[in-house]
Amino acid sequence: MKEYFDKVPKDSVPYFSTEVEVGQIVIPAQVNDKAKQEAIAQLNDLRGRVLAGESFEELAKKYSQDPGSAAQGGYLGFFKKGELVPEYEAASRKLEPGQLSPVVESQFGFHLIQFIERKGDSYSTRHILLKPAAGAADASVAATKLTRIRNQILKDSISFAKAAKDFSTDKITAANGGLLANRADGGSKLPLDKLDPAVFFIIDTMKVGHITPPLPYRTDDGKEAMRILYLKSNTPPHQANLLDDYQKISQAALTQKKNKALDEWYEKNRSTVYLEVAPEYAECKVLTASTDQ
Repeated sequence: MKEYFDKVPKDSVPYFSTEVEVGQIVIPAQVNDKAKQEAIAQLNDLRGRVLAGESFEELAKKYSQDPGSAAQGGYLGFFKKGELVPEYEAASRKLEPGQLSPVVESQFGFHLIQFIERKGDSYSTRHILLKPAAGAADASVAATKLTRIRNQILKDSISFAKAAKDFSTDKITAANGGLLANRADGGSKLPLDKLDPAVFFIIDTMKVGHITPPLPYRTDDGKEAMRILYLKSNTPPHQANLLDDYQKISQAALTQKKNKALDEWYEKNRSTVYLEVAPEYAECKVLTASTDQ
């Protein structure tokens, strides 16, 4: 790695803007029993209406809270074993074409499922999904738990990384010590100007090492939750170096190595490879030059 970095002309070493490492611990608001029972009752009512002759598809369009399938009448398409959440799959596989399931609970909410057909080892279904909303009182339970966790971290009874692994329900960040990932290179350092505004305006006033009190949060699947944020590091604008930017330099070195290998393969095999240029690209000088060689 150092060998690669040393070969880069000093005037070509990239200059990085401010980067931060931000961690989070997420705990969802637990929906109370009353909200759950209301959702179950509504789905049982819809089940009765389908059995009485109403269209499942039309009811799904009107009532389902699954944004991905509601417009298609609840249709999910074909899936194989293990591709859907266990509760949904187990209920579906007990059904025959046209049959309705009882109300099924999964991590996404409550489902009413209609089985459509089997094709080999795949099956298709449609569903109506209801997601009981968590109220303020439900979120307060999550906030209390997060406050207790935050106090333990501040007292050095547990590290933030260990607390995230043990308590956070966001599996992706929990596995990384709670740190948000940079999708561009897989590292934990995030350009300040690329942060989610909801995070930016909070950490902009924080000092390194500080942890916020519990804050309202909506998960990727739309659930109400609470979270605490932790500012692990704040690296000011700087020229790339191995100490601060190992992940980026490693990625760049790997990319260069792959490109070099591809170029060498091309030079070695281009005389034995036939390229046909599609008519719409006939004016491309790069492609036509390749075919002439």
